[in-house]
Amino acid sequence: MNLLPMLVPLGLWEDFMGLLNTIMQPLYGAVSGVLVFFHWLLSTFMDADSGWTWALSIVLLTMTVRTALIPLFVKQINSARNMQLIGPKAKALQEKYGHDRERLGQETMKLYKEEGVNPMASCLPLLLQMPIFLSLFYVLLNASEGKPLGYFFETNPDLVYSLQHATIMGAQISARFWPVTTWGPTQTLALILIALMTTVLFITQLQLMRKNMPPEALTGPMAQQQKMMLYLFPVMYAIGGVNIPIGVLIYWLTTNLWTMGQQYILIHNNPAPNTPAYLDWEERMRAKGKDPEAIAAKRRGVRKRPAATPDYDPTKVARQGTTRTSTTSSRSSSPAPAGSSANGADTISTSAEWT
Repeated sequence: MNLLPMLVPLGLWEDFMGLLNTIMQPLYGAVSGVLVFFHWLLSTFMDADSGWTWALSIVLLTMTVRTALIPLFVKQINSARNMQLIGPKAKALQEKYGHDRERLGQETMKLYKEEGVNPMASCLPLLLQMPIFLSLFYVLLNASEGKPLGYFFETNPDLVYSLQHATIMGAQISARFWPVTTWGPTQTLALILIALMTTVLFITQLQLMRKNMPPEALTGPMAQQQKMMLYLFPVMYAIGGVNIPIGVLIYWLTTNLWTMGQQYILIHNNPAPNTPAYLDWEERMRAKGKDPEAIAAKRRGVRKRPAATPDYDPTKVARQGTTRTSTTSSRSSSPAPAGSSANGADTISTSAEWT
Protein backbone atom coordinates (compact mmCIF):
# COMPACT_ATOMS: atom_id res chain seq x y z
CA MET A 1 0.00 0.00 0.00
CA ASN A 2 1.24 3.46 -0.89
CA LEU A 3 0.87 5.47 2.34
CA LEU A 4 2.25 8.73 0.95
CA PRO A 5 -1.08 9.98 -0.49
CA MET A 6 -2.64 9.30 2.93
CA LEU A 7 -0.04 11.43 4.70
CA VAL A 8 -0.23 14.28 2.20
CA PRO A 9 -3.53 16.12 1.49
CA LEU A 10 -5.17 14.55 -1.57
CA GLY A 11 -5.42 17.77 -3.55
CA LEU A 12 -1.79 18.63 -2.89
CA TRP A 13 -0.70 15.12 -3.84
CA GLU A 14 -2.64 15.24 -7.12
CA ASP A 15 -1.19 18.66 -7.93
CA PHE A 16 2.32 17.38 -7.27
CA MET A 17 1.87 14.29 -9.45
CA GLY A 18 0.31 16.42 -12.19
CA LEU A 19 3.27 18.82 -12.11
CA LEU A 20 5.74 15.91 -12.18
CA ASN A 21 3.91 14.34 -15.11
CA THR A 22 4.00 17.66 -17.00
CA ILE A 23 7.74 18.03 -16.40
CA MET A 24 8.37 14.47 -17.59
CA GLN A 25 6.32 14.80 -20.80
CA PRO A 26 9.32 15.79 -23.00
CA LEU A 27 11.23 12.74 -21.78
CA TYR A 28 8.21 10.48 -22.33
CA GLY A 29 7.95 11.85 -25.85
CA ALA A 30 11.65 11.31 -26.57
CA VAL A 31 11.62 7.74 -25.25
CA SER A 32 8.47 6.81 -27.15
CA GLY A 33 9.92 8.37 -30.31
CA VAL A 34 13.16 6.35 -30.13
CA LEU A 35 11.24 3.14 -29.41
CA VAL A 36 8.82 3.73 -32.29
CA PHE A 37 11.74 4.52 -34.61
CA PHE A 38 13.55 1.27 -33.87
CA HIS A 39 10.27 -0.65 -34.22
CA TRP A 40 9.71 0.94 -37.62
CA LEU A 41 13.30 0.15 -38.65
CA LEU A 42 13.08 -3.50 -37.61
CA SER A 43 9.62 -3.84 -39.16
CA THR A 44 11.17 -3.34 -42.60
CA PHE A 45 12.45 -6.93 -42.45
CA MET A 46 10.61 -8.42 -39.44
CA ASP A 47 6.96 -8.91 -38.48
CA ALA A 48 5.75 -5.61 -37.02
CA ASP A 49 3.53 -7.36 -34.45
CA SER A 50 6.10 -9.94 -33.40
CA GLY A 51 7.29 -9.97 -29.81
CA TRP A 52 10.84 -10.36 -31.08
CA THR A 53 10.53 -7.10 -33.00
CA TRP A 54 9.36 -5.27 -29.90
CA ALA A 55 11.94 -6.99 -27.68
CA LEU A 56 14.80 -5.95 -29.99
CA SER A 57 13.35 -2.43 -30.16
CA ILE A 58 13.44 -2.26 -26.35
CA VAL A 59 17.04 -3.51 -26.33
CA LEU A 60 18.13 -0.93 -28.94
CA LEU A 61 16.28 1.83 -27.07
CA THR A 62 18.07 0.94 -23.83
CA MET A 63 21.46 0.83 -25.55
CA THR A 64 20.83 4.21 -27.18
CA VAL A 65 19.94 5.85 -23.87
CA ARG A 66 22.90 4.29 -22.04
CA THR A 67 25.24 5.43 -24.82
CA ALA A 68 23.95 8.99 -24.52
CA LEU A 69 24.57 8.85 -20.75
CA ILE A 70 28.25 7.85 -21.07
CA PRO A 71 29.53 11.46 -20.61
CA LEU A 72 27.56 11.71 -17.36
CA PHE A 73 28.92 8.35 -16.28
CA VAL A 74 32.50 9.49 -16.96
CA LYS A 75 32.01 12.68 -14.93
CA GLN A 76 30.50 10.71 -12.08
CA ILE A 77 33.37 8.22 -12.03
CA ASN A 78 36.04 10.92 -12.25
CA SER A 79 34.46 12.88 -9.40
CA ALA A 80 34.18 9.78 -7.24
CA ARG A 81 37.78 8.90 -8.08
CA ASN A 82 39.01 12.36 -7.02
CA MET A 83 37.14 12.06 -3.74
CA GLN A 84 38.75 8.68 -3.17
CA LEU A 85 42.23 10.06 -3.86
CA ILE A 86 41.92 12.71 -1.13
CA GLY A 87 40.44 10.17 1.28
CA PRO A 88 43.64 9.82 3.37
CA LYS A 89 43.90 13.61 3.76
CA ALA A 90 40.24 13.86 4.76
CA LYS A 91 40.71 11.07 7.30
CA ALA A 92 43.74 12.87 8.75
CA LEU A 93 41.63 16.00 9.20
CA GLN A 94 38.95 13.99 11.01
CA GLU A 95 41.55 12.58 13.40
CA LYS A 96 43.01 16.03 14.02
CA TYR A 97 39.84 18.13 14.30
CA GLY A 98 37.23 15.46 15.13
CA HIS A 99 36.51 17.15 18.47
CA ASP A 100 35.73 20.49 16.76
CA ARG A 101 33.05 20.01 14.10
CA GLU A 102 33.12 23.64 12.99
CA ARG A 103 36.89 23.63 12.49
CA LEU A 104 36.68 20.23 10.80
CA GLY A 105 34.12 21.60 8.33
CA GLN A 106 36.29 24.61 7.56
CA GLU A 107 39.43 22.56 7.03
CA THR A 108 37.55 20.02 4.91
CA MET A 109 36.15 22.73 2.64
CA LYS A 110 39.64 24.21 2.40
CA LEU A 111 40.97 20.79 1.35
CA TYR A 112 38.28 20.47 -1.33
CA LYS A 113 39.17 23.90 -2.67
CA GLU A 114 42.91 23.23 -2.75
CA GLU A 115 42.46 19.89 -4.49
CA GLY A 116 39.79 21.19 -6.88
CA VAL A 117 37.26 18.58 -5.72
CA ASN A 118 33.48 19.05 -5.52
CA PRO A 119 31.69 16.40 -3.39
CA MET A 120 28.39 17.07 -5.17
CA ALA A 121 29.94 16.44 -8.59
CA SER A 122 29.77 12.66 -8.08
CA CYS A 123 26.07 12.81 -7.11
CA LEU A 124 24.79 15.26 -9.73
CA PRO A 125 25.30 13.00 -12.79
CA LEU A 126 23.46 10.19 -10.99
CA LEU A 127 20.55 12.51 -10.17
CA LEU A 128 20.38 13.68 -13.78
CA GLN A 129 20.14 10.07 -14.96
CA MET A 130 17.18 9.22 -12.74
CA PRO A 131 14.47 11.05 -14.75
CA ILE A 132 15.65 9.34 -17.94
CA PHE A 133 15.52 5.88 -16.40
CA LEU A 134 12.11 6.62 -14.87
CA SER A 135 10.76 7.78 -18.23
CA LEU A 136 12.03 4.57 -19.86
CA PHE A 137 10.40 2.47 -17.17
CA TYR A 138 7.02 4.21 -17.21
CA VAL A 139 6.70 4.43 -20.99
CA LEU A 140 7.27 0.68 -21.29
CA LEU A 141 5.10 -0.10 -18.26
CA ASN A 142 2.15 1.93 -19.54
CA ALA A 143 2.48 0.63 -23.09
CA SER A 144 2.49 -2.96 -21.86
CA GLU A 145 -0.77 -2.19 -20.01
CA GLY A 146 -2.36 -0.62 -23.10
CA LYS A 147 -2.01 2.93 -21.77
CA PRO A 148 -0.22 5.22 -24.24
CA LEU A 149 2.39 7.44 -22.65
CA GLY A 150 4.54 9.76 -24.72
CA TYR A 151 3.65 11.69 -27.87
CA PHE A 152 4.50 8.96 -30.39
CA PHE A 153 2.41 6.34 -28.60
CA GLU A 154 -0.45 8.74 -27.87
CA THR A 155 -0.70 9.57 -31.59
CA ASN A 156 -0.29 5.92 -32.68
CA PRO A 157 -2.64 3.80 -30.52
CA ASP A 158 -2.23 0.87 -32.92
CA LEU A 159 1.40 0.58 -31.84
CA VAL A 160 0.35 0.41 -28.20
CA TYR A 161 -2.09 -2.39 -29.05
CA SER A 162 0.63 -4.20 -31.00
CA LEU A 163 3.10 -3.98 -28.10
CA GLN A 164 0.52 -5.06 -25.57
CA HIS A 165 -0.46 -8.22 -27.48
CA ALA A 166 2.91 -9.17 -28.97
CA THR A 167 4.22 -12.55 -27.85
CA ILE A 168 7.74 -13.91 -27.42
CA MET A 169 8.37 -17.60 -26.75
CA GLY A 170 4.64 -18.00 -26.24
CA ALA A 171 4.41 -15.26 -23.58
CA GLN A 172 2.80 -11.87 -23.99
CA ILE A 173 5.33 -9.08 -23.67
CA SER A 174 2.88 -7.19 -21.43
CA ALA A 175 2.23 -10.14 -19.09
CA ARG A 176 3.60 -10.58 -15.56
CA PHE A 177 4.82 -13.58 -13.56
CA TRP A 178 2.29 -12.87 -10.80
CA PRO A 179 -0.47 -13.86 -10.19
CA VAL A 180 0.11 -17.51 -11.04
CA THR A 181 -3.11 -19.31 -11.90
CA THR A 182 -1.48 -22.00 -14.03
CA TRP A 183 2.19 -22.34 -14.92
CA GLY A 184 2.78 -21.35 -18.52
CA PRO A 185 5.20 -19.67 -20.95
CA THR A 186 4.71 -16.31 -19.20
CA GLN A 187 5.92 -17.64 -15.84
CA THR A 188 8.83 -19.50 -17.44
CA LEU A 189 10.11 -16.52 -19.43
CA ALA A 190 9.57 -14.08 -16.57
CA LEU A 191 11.43 -16.37 -14.18
CA ILE A 192 14.36 -16.67 -16.59
CA LEU A 193 14.57 -12.88 -17.03
CA ILE A 194 14.32 -12.26 -13.26
CA ALA A 195 17.04 -14.83 -12.56
CA LEU A 196 19.32 -13.35 -15.22
CA MET A 197 18.93 -9.72 -14.15
CA THR A 198 19.47 -10.51 -10.45
CA THR A 199 22.54 -12.62 -11.27
CA VAL A 200 24.01 -9.85 -13.42
CA LEU A 201 23.37 -7.31 -10.64
CA PHE A 202 25.09 -9.56 -8.08
CA ILE A 203 28.14 -10.09 -10.31
CA THR A 204 28.39 -6.34 -10.97
CA GLN A 205 28.39 -5.49 -7.26
CA LEU A 206 30.77 -8.33 -6.41
CA GLN A 207 33.17 -7.22 -9.16
CA LEU A 208 33.21 -3.70 -7.73
CA MET A 209 33.86 -4.81 -4.15
CA ARG A 210 36.57 -7.37 -4.91
CA LYS A 211 38.45 -5.54 -7.63
CA ASN A 212 37.94 -1.78 -7.38
CA MET A 213 37.79 -0.94 -3.67
CA PRO A 214 40.84 -0.19 -1.47
CA PRO A 215 41.50 -2.47 1.54
CA GLU A 216 40.48 0.20 4.06
CA ALA A 217 37.04 0.43 2.43
CA LEU A 218 36.43 -3.28 3.06
CA THR A 219 36.49 -2.96 6.85
CA GLY A 220 34.26 -1.17 9.32
CA PRO A 221 30.51 -0.43 9.45
CA MET A 222 30.32 0.91 5.88
CA ALA A 223 31.86 -2.28 4.52
CA GLN A 224 29.30 -4.36 6.40
CA GLN A 225 26.49 -2.30 4.89
CA GLN A 226 27.92 -2.80 1.42
CA LYS A 227 28.09 -6.55 1.98
CA MET A 228 24.47 -6.54 3.09
CA MET A 229 23.50 -4.59 -0.04
CA LEU A 230 25.40 -7.12 -2.15
CA TYR A 231 22.81 -9.74 -1.21
CA LEU A 232 19.84 -7.50 -0.40
CA PHE A 233 19.53 -5.76 -3.78
CA PRO A 234 19.26 -8.97 -5.84
CA VAL A 235 16.59 -10.25 -3.43
CA MET A 236 14.65 -6.99 -3.83
CA TYR A 237 14.99 -7.30 -7.62
CA ALA A 238 13.65 -10.84 -7.51
CA ILE A 239 10.68 -9.93 -5.30
CA GLY A 240 9.78 -6.83 -7.33
CA GLY A 241 10.32 -8.58 -10.65
CA VAL A 242 7.30 -10.86 -10.28
CA ASN A 243 4.96 -7.84 -10.68
CA ILE A 244 6.80 -6.25 -13.63
CA PRO A 245 5.76 -6.88 -17.28
CA ILE A 246 8.11 -8.95 -19.41
CA GLY A 247 8.82 -5.96 -21.69
CA VAL A 248 10.12 -3.98 -18.73
CA LEU A 249 12.13 -6.99 -17.51
CA ILE A 250 13.84 -7.04 -20.94
CA TYR A 251 14.78 -3.39 -20.47
CA TRP A 252 16.02 -4.06 -16.95
CA LEU A 253 18.16 -7.02 -18.01
CA THR A 254 19.65 -5.02 -20.87
CA THR A 255 20.58 -2.04 -18.69
CA ASN A 256 22.09 -4.37 -16.05
CA LEU A 257 24.22 -6.09 -18.70
CA TRP A 258 25.33 -2.67 -19.98
CA THR A 259 26.28 -1.57 -16.47
CA MET A 260 28.28 -4.75 -15.87
CA GLY A 261 30.17 -4.39 -19.16
CA GLN A 262 30.78 -0.67 -18.66
CA GLN A 263 32.08 -1.26 -15.15
CA TYR A 264 34.37 -4.08 -16.33
CA ILE A 265 35.92 -1.81 -18.99
CA LEU A 266 36.44 0.92 -16.38
CA ILE A 267 37.99 -1.38 -13.78
CA HIS A 268 40.19 -3.08 -16.38
CA ASN A 269 41.53 0.09 -18.00
CA ASN A 270 41.23 2.83 -15.36
CA PRO A 271 40.93 1.25 -11.90
CA ALA A 272 40.85 3.17 -8.64
CA PRO A 273 44.26 3.60 -6.93
CA ASN A 274 45.29 1.22 -4.16
CA THR A 275 43.00 -1.59 -5.31
CA PRO A 276 43.66 -5.12 -6.61
CA ALA A 277 42.56 -4.02 -10.07
CA TYR A 278 45.06 -1.14 -9.97
CA LEU A 279 47.94 -3.48 -9.17
CA ASP A 280 46.95 -5.70 -12.09
CA TRP A 281 46.75 -2.66 -14.36
CA GLU A 282 50.22 -1.47 -13.29
CA GLU A 283 51.68 -4.87 -14.17
CA ARG A 284 50.04 -4.80 -17.60
CA MET A 285 51.33 -1.30 -18.32
CA ARG A 286 54.90 -2.20 -17.30
CA ALA A 287 54.70 -5.34 -19.44
CA LYS A 288 53.88 -3.08 -22.39
CA GLY A 289 56.86 -0.82 -21.62
CA LYS A 290 54.71 2.06 -20.33
CA ASP A 291 55.02 4.11 -17.15
CA PRO A 292 51.82 3.60 -15.09
CA GLU A 293 52.61 6.55 -12.81
CA ALA A 294 52.88 8.93 -15.76
CA ILE A 295 49.61 7.64 -17.21
CA ALA A 296 47.83 7.97 -13.85
CA ALA A 297 49.17 11.51 -13.39
CA LYS A 298 47.91 12.51 -16.83
CA ARG A 299 44.46 11.13 -16.08
CA ARG A 300 44.30 13.02 -12.81
CA GLY A 301 45.38 16.24 -14.56
CA VAL A 302 48.29 16.84 -12.22
CA ARG A 303 49.55 20.43 -12.23
CA LYS A 304 53.26 20.82 -12.89
CA ARG A 305 54.75 23.46 -10.63
CA PRO A 306 57.17 25.92 -12.27
CA ALA A 307 60.80 25.67 -11.25
CA ALA A 308 61.83 27.96 -8.38
CA THR A 309 63.39 31.29 -9.43
CA PRO A 310 67.10 31.33 -8.46
CA ASP A 311 68.08 33.82 -5.77
CA TYR A 312 69.61 37.11 -7.01
CA ASP A 313 73.38 37.16 -6.56
CA PRO A 314 74.90 40.67 -7.15
CA THR A 315 78.52 39.41 -7.04
CA LYS A 316 77.73 36.93 -9.79
CA VAL A 317 76.10 39.67 -11.83
CA ALA A 318 79.19 41.87 -11.34
CA ARG A 319 81.48 39.11 -12.48
CA GLN A 320 79.38 38.61 -15.62
CA GLY A 321 79.55 42.34 -16.35
CA THR A 322 75.77 42.70 -16.35
CA THR A 323 73.49 45.08 -14.55
CA ARG A 324 70.46 44.52 -12.37
CA THR A 325 68.32 45.90 -15.19
CA SER A 326 69.60 43.44 -17.77
CA THR A 327 69.13 40.57 -15.34
CA THR A 328 65.53 41.59 -14.75
CA SER A 329 64.97 41.91 -18.50
CA SER A 330 66.39 38.50 -19.24
CA ARG A 331 64.21 36.94 -16.59
CA SER A 332 61.06 38.56 -17.89
CA SER A 333 61.77 37.37 -21.41
CA SER A 334 62.62 33.78 -20.43
CA PRO A 335 60.17 31.09 -21.55
CA ALA A 336 57.43 29.99 -19.19
CA PRO A 337 58.24 26.98 -17.03
CA ALA A 338 57.13 23.56 -18.24
CA GLY A 339 53.49 22.88 -17.49
CA SER A 340 52.36 26.53 -17.58
CA SER A 341 50.96 28.75 -20.27
CA ALA A 342 52.23 32.13 -21.41
CA ASN A 343 50.08 33.98 -18.85
CA GLY A 344 51.19 31.76 -16.00
CA ALA A 345 48.13 29.54 -15.90
CA ASP A 346 48.80 25.87 -15.32
CA THR A 347 47.96 23.45 -18.09
CA ILE A 348 45.69 20.71 -16.85
CA SER A 349 44.85 17.55 -18.72
CA THR A 350 41.09 17.36 -19.14
CA SER A 351 40.90 14.05 -20.92
CA ALA A 352 38.57 11.53 -19.32
CA GLU A 353 40.29 8.28 -20.21
CA TRP A 354 38.02 5.56 -18.89
CA THR A 355 38.22 3.05 -21.69
